[in-house]
Amino acid sequence: MSKRRGAGVLLAIALFKLVKAGLLIALGVGALSLVHDRDTAGTLRHVVAELRIDPKNRFIHGAIARLSGLDARRLAELGVGTFVYAAVFLTEGTGLLFRKRWAEYLTILVTTSFIPFEVYEMVHAPSVLKAVGIAVNTLIVGYLARVLWPGRDREK
Repeated sequence: MSKRRGAGVLLAIALFKLVKAGLLIALGVGALSLVHDRDTAGTLRHVVAELRIDPKNRFIHGAIARLSGLDARRLAELGVGTFVYAAVFLTEGTGLLFRKRWAEYLTILVTTSFIPFEVYEMVHAPSVLKAVGIAVNTLIVGYLARVLWPGRDREK
């Protein structure tokens, strides 16, 4: 594999991790903004309408139903938890962007740790999106493990 192609793959993985971090930050901010909201479902419906998303979409409808059923404590926990995950993804993405070897090891460790939970979720509630997530994460781990394999030549 050429050095240029390897750098492109690492850049793609880094950007993927950074986009995930950005989405998690947005989710965390959203969850925390709902903590003191008395009409969570109404607020979520308003946001969906403002974003011009189909409110009858089953995913949107399900998300609104789940989030509106959470109390303030659970919303706060959800918000803080997403910030923790976002911090991990930001660390991975930034490290990979700067081609740090520790970031490659961290990405293998973190991504591998999520795969069993993703498989469990897939078995209990199969979906194409979950299957794609498992495939992408498996490819990321496989690629990084191949790059980090002892004795392989690698650009410094």
